[in-house]
Amino acid sequence: MNPASSNPNSNGIPSAGAGNAAPGTAQAPVPSPTFSPLYQQIKALITQSLQSGEWKPGELIPSEVELAGRYKVSQGTVRKAIDELAAENLVVRRQGKGTFVASHHEARAHFRFLKLMPDEGMPHQADHQYIEVKRVRAAAEVARLLDLKSGDAVVYVKRLLSFGGAPTILEELWLPGQLFKGLTMERLAEYKGPMYGLFESEFGTRMIRASEKIRAVAADEANAELLKVTPGTPLLCVDRVSFTYGDKAVELRRGLYLTAQHHYQNELS
Repeated sequence: MNPASSNPNSNGIPSAGAGNAAPGTAQAPVPSPTFSPLYQQIKALITQSLQSGEWKPGELIPSEVELAGRYKVSQGTVRKAIDELAAENLVVRRQGKGTFVASHHEARAHFRFLKLMPDEGMPHQADHQYIEVKRVRAAAEVARLLDLKSGDAVVYVKRLLSFGGAPTILEELWLPGQLFKGLTMERLAEYKGPMYGLFESEFGTRMIRASEKIRAVAADEANAELLKVTPGTPLLCVDRVSFTYGDKAVELRRGLYLTAQHHYQNELS
């Protein structure tokens, strides 16, 4: 979730009479136009192509030489733009193969968003139990966070994730109904890959970044029953808003994490 100037004279044209101030009268400076570096402009054009679906997730994008010819800039300018896109996990460089559109079907992308790691051993896939999937009207706070109107349709998902047979994460999701038409419990249950991979391949919505708030809470009776713990057990509550291209919010997710045998890990760079 970058401010832009709203000054009506930001095109550098002075208003009427601006050059005729009386001697000794202070004259307000005329704002000069601002320009982004050329590589940033190329980055924006490539991002537009990603957003429009010209190049699909997992597909090879044109080479730096081809993109330089397309945009009539140097190869170095294209390389700098792609370097930034790779740093933002929008594309992936593969040595000897080229640059590909990043996809949530890749393990590295999946674990960017799954931050709960076992205290011992390697991370592994969770078993999913879908408790509830239904279309509801967005409450005021859900609507605000998803940039919707209160009462707009959203898809509500509630699921339990278990590792090694032990319930560990209880999640609730709210998704814009307009984007996720046709998302049902049956479709979620039969899909074997990461949820974000399903959103990407079947609903054309790719999560590219997320904002999270984390706090400690105590399990209430209903949540304790699902997680198979006693009421009052400490849980980690993670509220996440995920965004697609154009910094558009497309998912609100609340997770309750049992951390008896796991920890929440975040890589900062």
